[in-house]
Amino acid sequence: MKKLKIALIAPPYPLEEAPSPPLGLCYVAAACEAAGAEVRIFDYIVSKYTPEKLRAALDAFRPDVVGATSVTMNFPQAIGIIQDAKAHLPQAITMMGGPHVSFDVENTLRRYPQLDLIVIGEAEQTLHDLIPAIQSPTAWPTIEGIAFRQDDEVLRTPARPLIADLDALPLPARHLLPMSRYEALGFPVSIISSRGCPNACIFCLGRRMVGHKPRFRDPARVVDEIEGLLAEGMTIINVADDLFTANRKRVHALCAEIRRRNLDFIWSVFARVNTVDPELLQDMRSAGCYSISFGIESGNAEMLKRVKKGITLAQARQAVAWSKAAGLRTHASFMVGLPGETLATLEETRRFAETLGIEYGFHFLSPFPGTTIRDNVEQYDLEILTDEWRLYDANQAIVRTAALTPEQMDAFVADAYRKQIEQRDTVEARYRQGTCSDEEFFTFEGFYRMKLAYAILSEDIISESDTLPVDTTDPTAPLAAHVTRTTGMDAALVARTIKNYYERGFLKYQQAPEGLHWFWTHNRHCPTLSAPALP
Repeated sequence: MKKLKIALIAPPYPLEEAPSPPLGLCYVAAACEAAGAEVRIFDYIVSKYTPEKLRAALDAFRPDVVGATSVTMNFPQAIGIIQDAKAHLPQAITMMGGPHVSFDVENTLRRYPQLDLIVIGEAEQTLHDLIPAIQSPTAWPTIEGIAFRQDDEVLRTPARPLIADLDALPLPARHLLPMSRYEALGFPVSIISSRGCPNACIFCLGRRMVGHKPRFRDPARVVDEIEGLLAEGMTIINVADDLFTANRKRVHALCAEIRRRNLDFIWSVFARVNTVDPELLQDMRSAGCYSISFGIESGNAEMLKRVKKGITLAQARQAVAWSKAAGLRTHASFMVGLPGETLATLEETRRFAETLGIEYGFHFLSPFPGTTIRDNVEQYDLEILTDEWRLYDANQAIVRTAALTPEQMDAFVADAYRKQIEQRDTVEARYRQGTCSDEEFFTFEGFYRMKLAYAILSEDIISESDTLPVDTTDPTAPLAAHVTRTTGMDAALVARTIKNYYERGFLKYQQAPEGLHWFWTHNRHCPTLSAPALP
């Protein structure tokens, strides 16, 4: 019997937003594999998307199903790729999942006829039931947790219960990702140790997407996954739980398991200020945690109550002080444009942030489909100005309040960052002059290497390069010269970076009569996805 073929799309996502390898898509891929399908991931996060590239990939693989996931801000690109795929392979079944389409079901299916079905919410168990029946649309009404068109109507099947046992899920299928490219970016790889959030913040989707009751993976299983990532050469891991510190006892158990195995890596987490204490933070630090981020959102107490954040400013100050005392790099995020926002509340937030003595950042409110704030916007002092989804990136104001225009919100954030930018420019000048400290050098070297990686990956500079001359002294020299010409970046930095990629196995070359053809490896062990693992 012919094996079902499924192509999964990782749609473009701004590299400036520091994307990790797409964890949710890897869980989906693993569920499809477990259901008996042959799966490929077409990754357009770390490579340039063009319809021509998609058509070539589809022709090579000939999938029966094409699926994609997205968040709100990259939904336009994701649905555009689905449309391109359907135009080229009209017989293929197309599906989408993820938070955006899960809460915009009817609008999405009515507006985009090229999309055949939506997987709503948590996908793995749904895919277990759907994949064997996906080529039989008459069976779709019997499968919980999906939506599709039937007789010009949108049919939504009964909601599927959340997965009770996360340990029963197969591990994410990261072997399908072009991991060499992600490693070249230098961002952490993400894992989850739990799903669910007990809190009710009106601007967040977490509670509706994965439930209000946290569900936990066995700490030993989590550390098994970490060991596997370390064996593949990863050294920085981000625990992307909705609320990592929801259960102190489990956090202590996870830290103990890491220490018991004597694992050497660093990791970061997101937490709430009312769920930590000195003992917990010190235990995390002793197990390799180096960074903790808190979403504080506002420096105005009434605003925190209005958005149902469930924390106090005193708790925020205390949690930050405890985290700093534990030796953790501590970061706080604040939101601009919350209901009832005024210049006075924004100034309160700025003053509060400055008193913490840590790194902090501002993000603009993005009222995503499915959030309480969007569903009940008429109850708040808030006007949503656009449904242009690409603008939902939290980097610009897309709402107004009675007291504030979006232009005033943008101006506030620009002014708040002005001092930081001036300080950065001063240090950057020293870096360029060669008079900076070692710490400043490594900071800006890393920054420029990231910029270089963005340019190389987003424009497929290596993938689309011509055959280059052979240099018997240094095979990377002609490639570095080509990248320097193409990007206009500092030649010495480019040379160091390209040589590092080659030495770490991210880049390899094939000998051709006219020279060397360079290419990205799929991962450290495998030149291409279809090739056998190297010894």
